[in-house]
Amino acid sequence: MGGLSGSSRRIRFVARGQVQGVGFRPFVFALAEENGLTGFVRNSPRGVVIEVQGGEEGLNAFALGLERKLPPLARLTGLEREDCATFSGESAFVISRSTAGCGHSVLVSPDICTCRDCAADMDAPGNRRFRYPFTNCTNCGPRYSITRSIPYDRPATSMACFPMCPDCRAEYENPRDRRFHAQPNACPVCGPNVRLISGKGDGAGSGGLTGDAAMRALAGILADGGVAAVKGLGGFHLACDAADAQAVAALRLRKNRPHKPFAVMAASLDDARLIADIGPEEEALLTSPERPVVICPLLKQTSGEPFISPLVSPDTAGVGIMLPYTPLHRVLLEYFGASMRERASVKTASREESARSSGWSSKRPAILVMTSGNPGGEPICLGNREALDKLGGMADAFLLHDRDILVRVDDSVARPLPGRGTLFFRRARGYVPRPVQLGPAVGSPGKDDPSDAPVILGVGAELKNTLCLTKGGDAFVSQHIGDMSTLETAVFHKEIREHLTMLLQVGPQAVVRDLHPDYLSGDLAEALAREKDIPVLRLQHHFAHAHAVLAENRHNGPALALALDGTGLGGDGSLWGGEFLYVDNSGADENGPVHMRLAHLAPLPLPGGEAAIREPWRIAHALLMHLGLPPVSSKGMSPGSVPDAGFALPWLPEYEDAARFLPRMLGKGINTPWSTSCGRLFDAVSSLLGLCDATTYEGQAAVRLEEAQRGAAHEGAGKHALYPCAFSLAGDSGGKDFGIPEPLRLDTHGLFAEVHADRLRGTPVPVIARRFHASLAEGMALLAAHLAEKHNVRHVGLSGGCLQNVTLALSLASALEEKGLIPLLHKDLPPGDGCISLGQAVWGRMMMGKNASGGQRGQRPLRRDDPLWKPHRD
Repeated sequence: MGGLSGSSRRIRFVARGQVQGVGFRPFVFALAEENGLTGFVRNSPRGVVIEVQGGEEGLNAFALGLERKLPPLARLTGLEREDCATFSGESAFVISRSTAGCGHSVLVSPDICTCRDCAADMDAPGNRRFRYPFTNCTNCGPRYSITRSIPYDRPATSMACFPMCPDCRAEYENPRDRRFHAQPNACPVCGPNVRLISGKGDGAGSGGLTGDAAMRALAGILADGGVAAVKGLGGFHLACDAADAQAVAALRLRKNRPHKPFAVMAASLDDARLIADIGPEEEALLTSPERPVVICPLLKQTSGEPFISPLVSPDTAGVGIMLPYTPLHRVLLEYFGASMRERASVKTASREESARSSGWSSKRPAILVMTSGNPGGEPICLGNREALDKLGGMADAFLLHDRDILVRVDDSVARPLPGRGTLFFRRARGYVPRPVQLGPAVGSPGKDDPSDAPVILGVGAELKNTLCLTKGGDAFVSQHIGDMSTLETAVFHKEIREHLTMLLQVGPQAVVRDLHPDYLSGDLAEALAREKDIPVLRLQHHFAHAHAVLAENRHNGPALALALDGTGLGGDGSLWGGEFLYVDNSGADENGPVHMRLAHLAPLPLPGGEAAIREPWRIAHALLMHLGLPPVSSKGMSPGSVPDAGFALPWLPEYEDAARFLPRMLGKGINTPWSTSCGRLFDAVSSLLGLCDATTYEGQAAVRLEEAQRGAAHEGAGKHALYPCAFSLAGDSGGKDFGIPEPLRLDTHGLFAEVHADRLRGTPVPVIARRFHASLAEGMALLAAHLAEKHNVRHVGLSGGCLQNVTLALSLASALEEKGLIPLLHKDLPPGDGCISLGQAVWGRMMMGKNASGGQRGQRPLRRDDPLWKPHRD
């Protein structure tokens, strides 16, 4: 142990990052005592300020421990150190009161799952928190979802209205206790409580159940086939027995969600293993402190009733699983398992068992469907009254509690990408508001000191929206907000923007929106710009994808980017979606990052516009007509050969009337935009193979196509069986308007024709689907290699919703590597539109940096007649 013997000196540390509300101060206190040091630690707007005084040996050990022995939830983004004057007469190390002020350099912790110590408290019958559904400590529990402002102290959280009892207060004030300054600290005596209300609205106020009795009763309702709305951490879930087909069907009907997969929650990892093939990578994600929903391969049951109904995930052989991440979920799953066993015992003893009773087995895992509690298209419900109003027609019972949720946070969804990290489908609870660390702000004062970088707001895309706010060297991407199609989502967007700006104590100096003139997110950006008198910058959707993936990988310099998604308005006014882009974000151009569209997929017709996205048969058959190919049915070639004006679809009778208009729509260009979209290509092939003619959720046709190829034998779809997918001069004038090379075109029309020919030959659909995936990846990689050589780059960013197709993502990354290129994939954000706000914000940061530097624009604030206020040309 170091001490005060011999020469003594004093050091001041300022720790920045995720250092408040995570047990950092008691950790510092213990570390100082361990090394015989005096001084103090306190929260401040700058971060956590620490002053320690003592001998050299103790100070060195303290400094080493400060960097290497952090508490589980603490994250340092900066640690300043300087010598300061010693204090005479100081005899101990103390934890001082927090200091307030404007601006700060601390990060709010995300909401984190129940830790092992708190789980042990809940499992011990003699513990005062035995089965208490709001147990937490400094190493776990709610943070972001209950925080109003910084510093993170109890009065600034939704726990402010729960005065601590003497026992909790003693824990809270004891620096040697793991609940020291745990702001949500509570127990059954003084903390939040649950109550059960029926779907008809009668509850605790009229004789309903509360506390443990409410939890047990709800478990019984679920075991009997009921559907319940459960208030959790960041909002409500709709829950039912995952093995009960009738209950799952009822939930689908009430939620109007016919096919999109439901997530499930398993009581334990052992229970999860009974339904899914969980490898080391899946296990690591499932048991991580963030506890996302993890997509895992389903196991095939050989006998008995299925442990989960096929209706949970009807389109794929995978299932999204999460483990209980709050004490409330742990208790509910425990009681649900007990209720199942009780009913199994009763049914087994009865001689009048129904056919369904064979599913009640003592080995049956405790698994509940846990899907977002919201009406279609709206944000997840967060308040009790809101849930009762909006979910009343969906739930038979409501489990409510009286701790307010201040910020809606849906579950994160992810899966391992073998050998390449984590693939996010949705990033929210557990990860937000953890920032993405950025490189230097090109051309701005922040190039050398990130704290001087401009603050930029990216308002995100129209679908799968997030927003992003930069501060210094960090980009704070919000939780999943959703599709900007309703007033409720727009209000949610505003809530999150205001909350983030308040937490970070910054105001945007510019706002970046999409190029599309009709996006609601763009309208919100324009309104904010008028309110704050700040400039609006416009960035084309696919270049935002490019900047996002480059920023995540901290790549600075020229690179290619493949932006592969649905449809987005291009810089030439057409619909893009399969783009090969060149981006130089190093600021080589005095006007900002260099953007060039070098190539794209062959355009596809979309007869009916949005209708074609909902009904992929339209794209498939319009493309057949355009290419002069005969339509095919599930049995092969249809009657006749080349489609004529009638173009009857005997295998799609429900669409026969609409199909009659296709030739005229295509021939005269009536309501038939053309798009280079990669997503629409997947839709067309999926329909051509008879897998999906109409969709009920975004990406369904592609999901079924990827699922189909999993059934192909590897040897039947090797490289020798690839379809040709060449590239050539596009023949349009897309690049000339911008003084850039004429774009090349990847011949996906020829690829589609090869798929069609294989279908007519009777090749099995799984083999065709696999060849299509492999051929498209190889064709893209060949074109990317050609462009990379021509433009002297090696890095290729991969972004866009199509990269959520694991088969395409892995095949494309491997094909690029085989050609000597370096693929850059998303690792912190989804490759879909959830990353758009990051791309917008980092691009805006560069543009404002250019303007703020001593370059061509000079050091002056932007005016409304500045070109940066006008639509950006990409």
